[in-house]
Amino acid sequence: MIVRVLLLLMLLQLTACAVNPATGRSNFVMMSEQQELDLGRRYNQQILKENPRYADEKLQAYVQQVGERVAKSSHRAQLAYQFTVVDSPDINAFALPGGYIYIHRGLLAYLSSEAELAAVLGHEVGHVTARHSVQQQSQSTAWGLLGQAVAIGTGVGAAADVTGVVGNAFVRGYGRDMELEADGLGAQYLARSGYDPQAMIEVVKVLKNQEDFSRDQAAARGEAQPAGGYHGLFDTHPDNDRRLQQVLGPARALATGRQEVNREVFLKRLGGLPFGDSAETGVRRGQRFYHADLNFTLTFPKGWSLLNRADALIGHTEDQQAFIAMTLEDNPQQLSPAELLRQRVGGQRLVAGVELQQAGLKGYSAVIPGNAAKRVALIQHGPQVYLFVAAVRGRASLESQDEQFLSVIKSFRPMTRAERKEAQPLRLHMVKVKPGQTIEALAKGSKLPGDALKTLRLLNNLYPSGQPRAGDWLKVVR
Repeated sequence: MIVRVLLLLMLLQLTACAVNPATGRSNFVMMSEQQELDLGRRYNQQILKENPRYADEKLQAYVQQVGERVAKSSHRAQLAYQFTVVDSPDINAFALPGGYIYIHRGLLAYLSSEAELAAVLGHEVGHVTARHSVQQQSQSTAWGLLGQAVAIGTGVGAAADVTGVVGNAFVRGYGRDMELEADGLGAQYLARSGYDPQAMIEVVKVLKNQEDFSRDQAAARGEAQPAGGYHGLFDTHPDNDRRLQQVLGPARALATGRQEVNREVFLKRLGGLPFGDSAETGVRRGQRFYHADLNFTLTFPKGWSLLNRADALIGHTEDQQAFIAMTLEDNPQQLSPAELLRQRVGGQRLVAGVELQQAGLKGYSAVIPGNAAKRVALIQHGPQVYLFVAAVRGRASLESQDEQFLSVIKSFRPMTRAERKEAQPLRLHMVKVKPGQTIEALAKGSKLPGDALKTLRLLNNLYPSGQPRAGDWLKVVR
């Protein structure tokens, strides 16, 4: 048996080493380039289902143009890169194997130049060219094979669990070295494509400010520091980090002549960009949620948080021990709400069923009994059908939160004419600063939720206490 284990390990060594196209070093991979492209294609289809594409084709074309310019100067320029703006307020960007790269609308709002956009896209291109995700996949697979081999060789099945734990710990996240490598590669691609590689540092500052802002706001609310956001550039190092400066050194050496920043061109492209929620995905106003396209609104209890995903709207208590999720369902057989709800829960028993009549809408609600009891409901609204599933975690009973769950379900109704204004998103607009004008003056009367002054400073890279100069173009929200 030991011979079989050794043979397997030797086979892995012989077949799994490949030269990294971006670094020239040998990396442990168990996937051909064609397999990588196929994997990216499959994942891309799933990602687009879960992350709606932002419906502004002019902005999409602009981001694709900037991304292609950077990618053409990369070590894998032959790939057919696709750059997509995701309709989400999150501060995020990510890449799939094979050249599928996404940037969230929320991150775009906080950037200040085309060079900074190119820096984010270049960082993600760096992950693709260095095949970081492929290396992770290969390492994870190898640990699984090694665990199986040890189990065969020793007869101890638990060995597979041990090696699996070690493997997962080893490949969790990209890690600092891979992120720094992507920073360095992205900066080189910036310089080669004519952008200022210093933009990589500027993006680090923007995202470091995001981290400081989130921490300060959480402290003001008496909450714990929130988890980190965008995985990339600023994940573990400030802008003066020595290692980051070292990896950017080669890029500065590549810069020749005047490198482009294109601040005003970029800011004009952001004009009208939704800030926070968009009309297409629904808008939160305090504890109420509005969706203009689907013409509905509903209210969540005080203190609850909302998570607006492409596939579900989820409300949960502050301790995340109780939640209610609402999804949009099909009803091809035109069943009644009670009939469709019974169909959706399959063979599970329903008790305490009750017909719902609210704001001209028909529905049905019941409880799925058991140790993990759930409140379920279904409401018909025109051609759409909305399914609610509510539950509590741990040892708490459904009864402890059922009144709150029912309040959410019974608040669902069509919007009034006056509420349609509330369903429209806040948007970015550009203003030129007049002599003597302050950020405090611009923040007065702002519709921004929370601390409008600090948010405006954050949007314009003036956090925590900066002031604009006369003649500067600033982003405002209205």
